[in-house]
Amino acid sequence: MKKLDLFLIKSFLGPFVMTFLIVLFVLIMQFLWLYIDELVGKGLSLWVIIEFLAWGSATLFPLALPLATLLASIMTLGNMGENNELLALKAAGISLPRILSPLFILSIFISIAAFFASNNLIPVAYEKIYRLRSDIGKTKEEIKIPVGVFYNGVDGYSIRIVSRDDNNMMHHVMVYDHSKKKGNVSVTVADSGKVLISPDKKGLIFTLYDGINYEEENTTARRDTTRTLKRVKFKKQEIVIPLQNYAFTKSEENKYGNEVMTKGLAQLRIDRDTLEKQYDKTLSDQFSKAITPRTLSLPNQIDTARHKAKREVMNIDSLFVWESSEDELRDINDAINELNNEISNLDFYDKELFRISYPLRKTIMESYRKFTLSIACIIFFFIGAPLGAIIRKGGLGTPVIISMFFFVIYWVVDLTGKKLGNDGAISPFMGAFISTFVLLPMGIFLTYKSTQDSSLFNTDAYIKFFNNLFSGAKKIKTQAGKIKTKIAK
Repeated sequence: MKKLDLFLIKSFLGPFVMTFLIVLFVLIMQFLWLYIDELVGKGLSLWVIIEFLAWGSATLFPLALPLATLLASIMTLGNMGENNELLALKAAGISLPRILSPLFILSIFISIAAFFASNNLIPVAYEKIYRLRSDIGKTKEEIKIPVGVFYNGVDGYSIRIVSRDDNNMMHHVMVYDHSKKKGNVSVTVADSGKVLISPDKKGLIFTLYDGINYEEENTTARRDTTRTLKRVKFKKQEIVIPLQNYAFTKSEENKYGNEVMTKGLAQLRIDRDTLEKQYDKTLSDQFSKAITPRTLSLPNQIDTARHKAKREVMNIDSLFVWESSEDELRDINDAINELNNEISNLDFYDKELFRISYPLRKTIMESYRKFTLSIACIIFFFIGAPLGAIIRKGGLGTPVIISMFFFVIYWVVDLTGKKLGNDGAISPFMGAFISTFVLLPMGIFLTYKSTQDSSLFNTDAYIKFFNNLFSGAKKIKTQAGKIKTKIAK
């Protein structure tokens, strides 16, 4: 490998790794902000939160990799142009395509890595995220008993405290036991108390001091309607309340293995074949039902060709002649009812077909999108590298602004294409590759302009152009005034 190629690769890898980590960090913060309400207040361990964010960051690769490639390309060529290194290489007889060739090969390796990430890593990440979100959603929030109101956050119990001191000691405690589901038949009143949750979060331990427990027996018979009230005073009493779903527990593996986003390309192809067979069979069955006559129970009766003995021709006009207006109204109502039944059948056919066609479109779309990430990395390289050679600005200033403009276009078009493709407004192929079709002409145009040493983003050239335009317009206006003066004379 030549020293120039090694120098270019090192110049590219540094900004690429830096921008990738920065972009990934920003996207993780946005991801955390989106799911922060599901994480706080449930006593989750730090390891669970780190695992959730780690798998979530893996799902953000389709956004981070293309943007990092775009930014690194602009910054690398922009720094070389700003430091006149690009000019020196061209003066030495090295063309721009030769300068970009090692970076292009490196972008191919990045696109290959992006494909394996999209096909192998991201499906696993989505399965882990779905499972963690489900497990976190089942975990109840931590118990925080408020002051002055009845707290019903513990299943089967209603708790009320009047005050709480700085040592977390509760005063004037009242505990209603509804675990037997017999109403307010058991209540404990205490002067003070503390509450602790067991380390495994499977039990709540109430330690009460100086109180009375009241329990009423509601066992009444037909003749004996008396009730027994038990009253027990205590100096110290512990009430252990079993808890459920207060501790975070992981569910079984592959719980969401049937989701489209959790499957690789091989499994998507199998699902696509299965769904296509179901779709064809459903469509064939619907067609058979649609052409089967239901209104005419005996259609052969009106087929004169089947009755050789009678060759009478049916009078079509007699079909619309009724003996009375009541018969006509009855037949019209029957026809309207039959028409409404057919409309209902068609609506049912459409819903039945949608039940298969929608997952089929999603499966086809996702199988195509396994390749869009790799293609996006290459296209963004052909947008960023020529832009850097043209604008000749490095750092995180101008490159960030320009790259965000192109990335927003890619992101909006990609999301729109995905939604339209899933809904059936456009084909899944077009929905998956529409962002490629939009950005590819931009990359070709910018690459052509950079090889021609175009001053596409040279502000001095635009200022000179508009000055010449305005001065030309002023000359035309002056000459027009002179002509009018001569005509007037």
